Amino acid sequence: MSKGIIRLSYRKVINADSQNAWEKYVSDATFQEYLIQSQNYNTDKKYFTFAELRQHVPNADKLHFLVSASVINYLKQLNGKVPDILNNLGKVFLPFKNYKFEIIDSDIRDKSRHRIAVEFISEPLTWIDTVGNLLLVAFTGTVPESNDGILTEMFTMQPFLSIHSIKQEEIYDTAI
Repeated sequence: MSKGIIRLSYRKVINADSQNAWEKYVSDATFQEYLIQSQNYNTDKKYFTFAELRQHVPNADKLHFLVSASVINYLKQLNGKVPDILNNLGKVFLPFKNYKFEIIDSDIRDKSRHRIAVEFISEPLTWIDTVGNLLLVAFTGTVPESNDGILTEMFTMQPFLSIHSIKQEEIYDTAI
């Protein structure tokens, strides 16, 4: 039984307290880029936080896009796999190509207040079933290998992981 084609989203929040080396590099790179880019919106140096810029400076929301360029090479290091999301064998497996970048908050005076989020949008998956607390999915477009059937993955839903979209397929039953 197939429940539909789904895309998952995973929101990874990164701040100065992040312990993972990759997260620290992303935090440092985005903070440095934020310092550079925010100068264009704060020429009088009247505002210190991203929230103040958004409140008082037209188009300050463009900083999300402008700062996002600083994460591209770090995202390439993930080899197209969403970090932190493991299958029930303990391996990263979830493919992504699309992402959204967000500055949650920042303060040009205090690097420890810099917080960003990267939302990873998965490639399409065929949601086959839910087994206990595990989702059983197959990579959309997967063809059977010899007589082994369709390759599948099982994983647990966890905080910050959500079904981003679902395209209902006709539900079918193979029983005759």
